[in-house]
Amino acid sequence: MKPRPNRLMRGARSLATGAAIAVLALTSPLSARAQDADPADVVSIDAIVTAVYDVISGDAGERRDWDRWRTLFLEEATLSPTGPTQDGRWGRSILTPESYVELAGANLERMGFVEAEIGRVTERFGNIAHVFSTYVSFRSRADTEPFQRGINSFQLLYDGTRWWVLSIFWQAESPDFPIPTKYVGTIGDE
Repeated sequence: MKPRPNRLMRGARSLATGAAIAVLALTSPLSARAQDADPADVVSIDAIVTAVYDVISGDAGERRDWDRWRTLFLEEATLSPTGPTQDGRWGRSILTPESYVELAGANLERMGFVEAEIGRVTERFGNIAHVFSTYVSFRSRADTEPFQRGINSFQLLYDGTRWWVLSIFWQAESPDFPIPTKYVGTIGDE
């Protein structure tokens, strides 16, 4: 049976309507909280990665600027720690920037947590970037031996005016997964 012209036109109109909705979604204004970002925090890949580390880091008792944190992430952004699950497999938890603050914020401030970048590999194509950022974690700025190392995998988006964090996906170093030397050393944009 041949499709009738009316069905083809309805299908074309549905497709056009769907495309228009997608364009509107991509071009709609961003939330007010995200528009309040300090331009210095979002001007480059280096700036936004540095800002993330800066916000989460501080000695015990030092308050974090969670409002600044919120301005770095797209509304639909995710944070995903990975690790072994109870059944012995490997998995991840999925957090939003807000649920990260709710779950970890008070502990970071109470116990102290300082994360420093010790290496970076950046790949960029057009307005998207992937950053492998190797980190060391301390309980205070005075510590000289980290209690943990790992890699943060940042996925970033440039919207034509600023950079956004779309996701951070990370894994801590372990005896089974030592950090390769190629991920330690160089830091900075592309």
